Amino acid sequence: MSRIGKKPIQIPKGVTITLGNERVAAKGPKGSLEVRRHKLVDIVQDDGKLVFRRLEESKPGRAAHGLMRALCANMVTGVTVGFQRKLEINGVGYRAEVQGRKVTFQLGYSHPVEYELPVGITASVEKSILTLSGIDKEAVGAAAAKIRSFRPPEPYKGKGIKYLEEQLLRKVGKAAG
Repeated sequence: MSRIGKKPIQIPKGVTITLGNERVAAKGPKGSLEVRRHKLVDIVQDDGKLVFRRLEESKPGRAAHGLMRALCANMVTGVTVGFQRKLEINGVGYRAEVQGRKVTFQLGYSHPVEYELPVGITASVEKSILTLSGIDKEAVGAAAAKIRSFRPPEPYKGKGIKYLEEQLLRKVGKAAG
């Protein structure tokens, strides 16, 4: 039995879950999300909880059991609290600026790098910290990964864009000889 899949999800007040044949939808104070329902997992809503049961004991069935539970838990968390990802911009002259739905980066290239934010994602810049927030965990993570790819941190001085909690493995430079 999947350790993640067998945990029921508490449905907070103000959140409504709609179970359809093809989709599972969650609606809360921050918005609404939906995910495709896997055919090998049965979802039952009772007593303010979502309970997940697998329909067959195959390897795909076991994998889908934990996956569906995790996706639904992320939906419930997203429509109540939301998700945030913070990126740190390190380097002389490296900076970011938010203008509406567009983020403009100065990253040491001969041109500024512009990034159009996906729908549902908001950004704010405070000093050298860029904060991305939204209700969809997957979309926030994908936007953060795309922004990080514009100038990944280099191992010698740590210049570039890194996740705030990321620990860089620093290398020693060339020894003078």
